Amino acid sequence: MKRVIAIGGIFFKCKDPEQVNEWYKTHLGLPTSPYGAKFDWKDEESDKKGYTLWSPFKESTQYFEPSPKEFMINYHVENIEALVEELKKEGVTILDEVATYEYGKFVHILDPEGNKIELFEPAGE
Repeated sequence: MKRVIAIGGIFFKCKDPEQVNEWYKTHLGLPTSPYGAKFDWKDEESDKKGYTLWSPFKESTQYFEPSPKEFMINYHVENIEALVEELKKEGVTILDEVATYEYGKFVHILDPEGNKIELFEPAGE
């Protein structure tokens, strides 16, 4: 079973997400929106299309909790429900239930150092 197939997003805390978005747009050419920047890609073997998000969050966000870190990485996965069952068997800390939205499914886990990780299966996978 495949597990992680791509980096889905890089999320980090900052004092002023709007200012950070504008700086990266102006100086590095990132195609920013209020949610950050989206980078489309295509897998060379399967021609499957995907994307990676780059997104600054307000430093006061609680979205990264229980991790005290200033960042969180989102990974694209295939068959999130089966992966969660395997991770449970392996003793990985699962923080919540799989949540389903029109654009995909999410679940959060912790690595051995307490970093919160977001797993994402895009809709239609």
